[in-house]
Amino acid sequence: MSTHPPDAEAWASRMIRNTVGLAAWTAAWVASLALAAFGPGALWNDQPAPTLIAIAVSVLVGIGMLFANKRNLQEMDELQRTIQLQAMAWSLGAGLVGGVAWTLLARHGLIGFDAEIGHLIAFMAVVYLVGTLAGLRRYR
Repeated sequence: MSTHPPDAEAWASRMIRNTVGLAAWTAAWVASLALAAFGPGALWNDQPAPTLIAIAVSVLVGIGMLFANKRNLQEMDELQRTIQLQAMAWSLGAGLVGGVAWTLLARHGLIGFDAEIGHLIAFMAVVYLVGTLAGLRRYR
């Protein structure tokens, strides 16, 4: 028998459903992005129409992922939301500042390789992860 109040169980159930939904939307977006990135060369010989369709589908699935993320944030309690929003703020700020610096370094030939968007995404993901872990540690 559960010792949690019914509202807590309903909230936990919604959080699980929202988290699984966000994970599904994220996986779908990554898959659609991979199709848009690799499909032109591997599946349809660089034909523009299927490439545009794949990119449009990726954008639409990405929008779905954004709404799933918003829904997930809305269901969190205040502390969870605070931790997530602080980590997101750090990630956005570091991505903007770091991305501009990275582009300038590449433009002026101060790094020995091209500045790719994947580098920026990885950097922002690391900052987000560190920010989330720091927030969890701060408020435990």
